[in-house]
Amino acid sequence: MAFIDQVTITARAGRGGNGVIRWLHIKGTEKGGPAGGDGGKGGDVIIEGVQDLGALAPYRYEKSFAAEDGGAGENNNRHGKDGDPVILKIPVGTVVRDTTSGEEFDITEVGAQTVVFTGGNGGKGNARFKGSTNQNPFNQTDGKPGEGGDISLTLKLIADAGFVGYPNAGKSSLLNALTNAKSKIGAYPFTTLDPHLGSFYGRILADIPGLIEGASAGRGLGSKFLKHIERTKIIVHLVSAEQEDLAAAYRGVRAELESFGHELGGKEELVVLSKADLLGADELAAALSTLSKAAGKGVVAVSVADDDLIKSFSDTLSKLLAK
Repeated sequence: MAFIDQVTITARAGRGGNGVIRWLHIKGTEKGGPAGGDGGKGGDVIIEGVQDLGALAPYRYEKSFAAEDGGAGENNNRHGKDGDPVILKIPVGTVVRDTTSGEEFDITEVGAQTVVFTGGNGGKGNARFKGSTNQNPFNQTDGKPGEGGDISLTLKLIADAGFVGYPNAGKSSLLNALTNAKSKIGAYPFTTLDPHLGSFYGRILADIPGLIEGASAGRGLGSKFLKHIERTKIIVHLVSAEQEDLAAAYRGVRAELESFGHELGGKEELVVLSKADLLGADELAAALSTLSKAAGKGVVAVSVADDDLIKSFSDTLSKLLAK
């Protein structure tokens, strides 16, 4: 199923059932009176968080949803049936926005539910209108319409660590080595068109698609995925040893993160020199020194072809996440 991270749908809560005019008839007597029941409440439109990144995909084709209307009142003052809600399942991390009112709901936990549109109240039956001056009322009211409108659903991944860097920085390979996520790998730009997730000792790692210069301004495929870094707790910034200018490559991605805003520039960052197996010992030492000066912090070397470097990186990342 395709990865969909933004979609707009239409939903309507149920209408309240009408109140009714009914009369109580007791066999063999002349006793009676108004006995029309109230209508049932219309069903709500409810959003529920699930642990499924593909949960937005069905909304690409089915765009309109409606909760059940409330039932009409019944005899003997019986209340009409309340309408069943419509429950829309969305991935945890999705921001739900009522496009008319601008109100937003943030779904961050599995099983969490939020009422987006409330069903209409049921109308009153004639039993409600009985009084000292009106013993046999012929009055009733209709149910109220439910709320409704367009809902924008935007997924923003919630991950413990997000891998960022230019295309071909080795993010997918590293994610696979750490988590067996089986992310697609290839030596060409934008291999990863969708974010991929993997579990790392119970922590969620996300492979964010490669950024390019100008991504924060809407250029390239990387632009639509910058929002997925907003909620990652730690940024793992990979710079490939293949880059001719390591410092410029590092600063380029940092510039995109900081230009996008949303506090991306202030997130904790682990800087990684990837594909370190391509360098000799002296070249590796020089590369680490150059990248460390550009980042203003220590740098970790890693290579998926070197088990020792993978183990060292895994230990470093584990300790960082444990904080």
